[in-house]
Parts: sequence; structure tokens; C-alpha cells
Amino acid sequence: MGTVLRTIAGYVLLLLTVRVLSRRPGGQLTLYEFVIVFLIGGTVIAATVGDDHSVTNCSMAIITVGLLHRAVSWGKERSSRFAAVIDGTPLVLIRRGEWQNATLRHAHVDAQDIMAAARAKGIASVREIEYAILERNGSISLLVHRGPPE
Repeated sequence: MGTVLRTIAGYVLLLLTVRVLSRRPGGQLTLYEFVIVFLIGGTVIAATVGDDHSVTNCSMAIITVGLLHRAVSWGKERSSRFAAVIDGTPLVLIRRGEWQNATLRHAHVDAQDIMAAARAKGIASVREIEYAILERNGSISLLVHRGPPE
């Protein structure tokens, strides 16, 4: 019964912490935010089934991770260079219709990944893509060539 109560307490703390830390939908979380969520989840698991079963220890660990997250967020607001280190920067994969092969290799992105994103947006040919950008959250944004206005 103690394990069930500790699990419930950990679940509630995890829900509250994630709610306070981020308001973006899951598909838009940065790598850093995923790490925070998994770290907090691991802390709850360790407090539930590990050697130290106290809710106080679990709460302090989650609060510490939450405060660290807030400190890093504050640092990202103050320094764009620090933010780029933590979250990364968008990478241009196609520029003015030209493949950026060095960037593709560096980012470990295959041309088929870009084409899958294009097909999802109703783009049939790579010739229609003016820019393809690998965003910080891992999604691929596509800007298409629109031709002259009519």
C-alpha cells in the first residue's frame, strides 16, 4: 500500500511540475525539455521503488530539478549564446532550392526525411521548396517557392 501512495504522490508532483515548467505541446518540446521530463520521471520512479521511499525526498528532488530548469531558462533569456548551446539553432537544409549537403550530414538528416515532410504538406517536388529548415524541436519547416504574384 505504501508503494501505491508514493506513486500517487509522485504522479501528482510530476503533473504539477510539468505544468509549471512548460506550456508548449509535446510535439514542440526541445531536447532540453524532454531531458527535464525524463529526469523528473526517473526521480519519481527511484523514490517509488528505490531504497529511499520518502515522499519528502522525492519532492525535494523534483523541486531541485524544477529550480534548475528555471535557472537555465533564466540564463537562456539573458544570453542568446547560452540559449543556442542549450536548445540548439535552426539549421537550413535547403537554401534557395539547393541542398545543403554538409548541413544534412552534420544533422544526420536524410533527403527522404525532408521529402516526407514535404509530402505531408502537399508538396510533390523538391523543386517547389525554397527553404527547408530543421527547427530546434526536430521538426522540418518548409518554405515553398510561390512565383510572381498574379
